[in-house]
Amino acid sequence: MSPRREEFLNIARDIAERPGATTAPSSQMIDPFGRAITYLRISVTDRCDFRCVYCMAEDMTFLPKRDLLTLEELDRLATAFVDKGVKKLRLTGGEPLVRRNIMHLIRSLSRHLGTGALEELTITTNGSQLERFASELADCGVKRINVSLDTLDEVKFKAITRWGDLAKVMAGIRAAQKAGIKIKLNAVALKGFNDGEIPEMLRWAHGEGMDLTLIETMPLGEIDGDRTDQYLPLSAVRAGLSERFTLADIPYKTGGPARYVEVEETGGRLGFITPLTHNFCESCNRVRLTCTGTLYMCLGQEDAADLRTPLRASESNELLSNAIDEAIGRKPKGHDFIIDRETRKPAVSRHMSVTGG
Repeated sequence: MSPRREEFLNIARDIAERPGATTAPSSQMIDPFGRAITYLRISVTDRCDFRCVYCMAEDMTFLPKRDLLTLEELDRLATAFVDKGVKKLRLTGGEPLVRRNIMHLIRSLSRHLGTGALEELTITTNGSQLERFASELADCGVKRINVSLDTLDEVKFKAITRWGDLAKVMAGIRAAQKAGIKIKLNAVALKGFNDGEIPEMLRWAHGEGMDLTLIETMPLGEIDGDRTDQYLPLSAVRAGLSERFTLADIPYKTGGPARYVEVEETGGRLGFITPLTHNFCESCNRVRLTCTGTLYMCLGQEDAADLRTPLRASESNELLSNAIDEAIGRKPKGHDFIIDRETRKPAVSRHMSVTGG
């Protein structure tokens, strides 16, 4: 254990041993359909250093920085959810690692790992800043990271991300692995772009000790392209892969919506996230918090709750806790994603970078 990590754990133990401190949740969040909410995804920024064509318009208008919650406010909100039974925190964006002083927040949140109140603290990243932060993330107790990577072709990578550098992402992945962090790759399956490359990506990922998860493109936010041209159903992808590989369904779960198979020929795991062809909502245990303090109870619905107002209205968390409870009481049964071939409009107006996936 590094001296820095040991220092973090000592601080966490000190907090836990103070009079009145407790690691037990003050209440458990149960939605109207009996699902326990134990997973919070926090978008710490809507900004990103890429402009992936299925996610953003190239000329994006981002939130004024004055509208964002401070890192201390994000910490307080996250802690309120941990106190109410959240066991897994995932920081997302935009690109979370471009948020100024983001490691201050991650270091602070890591205290919940030390007390045992939190089981996992992790991030989803495009990998561009990973080489810089990998060692420090590991010191903070981050054991697993999702890296978004849609192609292994340098030219195609530049085209899909507009601004990205594949070599930089690869260096980040290697740095994270060297630091002892487990990597899972997320690839959005796009018709006519990377559909023919998926077998190669699968072999490469598994050969490097990484799981691979394929994701259907989601109709979130206006983009420059046409999602009806991009959409590739994963049912068709799986059928094609089954002609080359032996795929066996397994019960493995990471807390998210992916359904996994084991690939006999590689010995690795392949996940499928299918918001359109196979709705995964029946077991949803997640809510999503934006960098402005808006809580979305469902990725695919517009209904949301303002947590910034109660957060700032009082130094105690009573108003905030009540607002969270009210929001969880409105969590819907599921989303209504559809690729609309008539109007070609997104199912939800906000971009993925706002909600954080």
